[in-house]
Amino acid sequence: MRFFKRLRSDLAFLRGVWRVIRLTSPIARNPTRIFPLLIDDLAARYGDKPALVSSRERLTYRMLAARSCRYARWAMAEGVGKGDVVALLMTNRPEYVAIWLGIIRAGGTVALLNTNLTGPALAFCIDSVSPKHIIVAADLADALSSSDPYRKSAPRTWLHGEVPARPRPLPDPPPQAGEGSDADHPRVDQAVLAFDGAPLSAAERPALTVEDRALFIFTSGTTGLPKAANINHFRLMLAANAFAGVMKTSPHDVMYDCLPMYHTSGGVLAIGAALIGGGTVFIREKFSAREFWDDVVRERCTLFMYIGELCRYLVNTPPHPQERAHELRLCCGNGLRPDIWTQFQSRFAIPVILEFYAATESNVTLFNLDGKPGAVGRIPWFLASRFQTKILRFDIERQALIRNAAGHCEEAAPGEVGEAVGRIFHDPSKPAGRFEGYSNVVDNEAKILRDVFEEGDSWFRSGDLMRCDREGYFYFVDRIGDTFRWKGENVSTTEVSEMMCAFAGIHEANVYGVAVPGHEGPPAWRRSSATRI
Repeated sequence: MRFFKRLRSDLAFLRGVWRVIRLTSPIARNPTRIFPLLIDDLAARYGDKPALVSSRERLTYRMLAARSCRYARWAMAEGVGKGDVVALLMTNRPEYVAIWLGIIRAGGTVALLNTNLTGPALAFCIDSVSPKHIIVAADLADALSSSDPYRKSAPRTWLHGEVPARPRPLPDPPPQAGEGSDADHPRVDQAVLAFDGAPLSAAERPALTVEDRALFIFTSGTTGLPKAANINHFRLMLAANAFAGVMKTSPHDVMYDCLPMYHTSGGVLAIGAALIGGGTVFIREKFSAREFWDDVVRERCTLFMYIGELCRYLVNTPPHPQERAHELRLCCGNGLRPDIWTQFQSRFAIPVILEFYAATESNVTLFNLDGKPGAVGRIPWFLASRFQTKILRFDIERQALIRNAAGHCEEAAPGEVGEAVGRIFHDPSKPAGRFEGYSNVVDNEAKILRDVFEEGDSWFRSGDLMRCDREGYFYFVDRIGDTFRWKGENVSTTEVSEMMCAFAGIHEANVYGVAVPGHEGPPAWRRSSATRI
């Protein structure tokens, strides 16, 4: 029985890997075929089929391509070219994709800003990428303004939409010297209407390859403020195609996407995988446990991209009359903990759960293709040499890797907790094995582990503790460093401490994560610290 169970797991893995290889192997062989050109091909093929829909707008494949071309021409008219950055601060909506898709057509790089940030934290993110322009949704104009006193950079600001009217005292106070208002900023949604939506001609298109940078996506890392991870066109294409492969997306699919689109899962994986398959993405601005099943049933969704905490929220809700009336065939995501996995799947009649492990800047990617509860992925023994992911012995008390007398690291034994690492390849024929790093090159070295098994080798440090069993299944244990998980976000304790110390009378604050019932939290060994204020 155990033999046949393992055989089924091996076959599921091989089928999934084959689908991924079939879709991703052409990327390196066609270096000038970038994601916007793929969207043009999809527009020619699917035309007026809905591509991205939400409660506020609807873009067909043809409209998405045309809208992105308008933004590309606008960007080029504003002097945006290769190496120039445009920051985007906007909540989930179809237009969000059209904007970054158009700007990367023009050769620019789009920095996807976290819409929950304000003040110094938002200023830090903006300054870290030195944008030439910022596009901000009108309803987030106040959040952007809160960063003004802390920012060193001075990009040109463009509003998208009309700023909501604010009650003001009467009579209006006279403006102060140097004081501006949201009304002083041009409207980008109006400006793009002056540009043609026809496909860019060969003469208009900048010379771009998959090696050129497309996006900055901010990741919390393990310490300090967010870091802007470099996402070149290759990584963008790789992520979209790989997840289209593992999910087997098709024109019959409708993806439910309620994850933040400034993160990779909500903004790249869910969108790209569904579009590549010719499907439709229903975009919700924010997750709502109360309205989730109504949305999924009404839109006839077949796919759903999750994070573990979202699944926990659904499990903790009262029974919903629609919770088993859906057409979901698969949900894909990460962070679904073992304590709710079976309950979530059985209560809501989810046919397939496809858990994965990956990080925005990482070269470590794992897929749980046979649905083993609690596992984030598996690498069968016969493919271990091809997928260079290892777990290294780690001293939890010292928070450091263990090196032997020769100065090299040691691979953890089956079941032993250690840090997950991925081999960095400098071979041009293996671009997926590279580490592209961050906007600030100083941050790069901390993520590279050298002389691991032999002199001169280098590996990417995931910053995550895992264990691996004898059958090759990987299980997530915890993050290394000063972060904790809250409402789907990795929160830096350093950042929280700095905010607390801004208050009068607080000289020092030590912040750490503790377990909160009903929420994702750290394991027991992380709960022994003391808070000092």
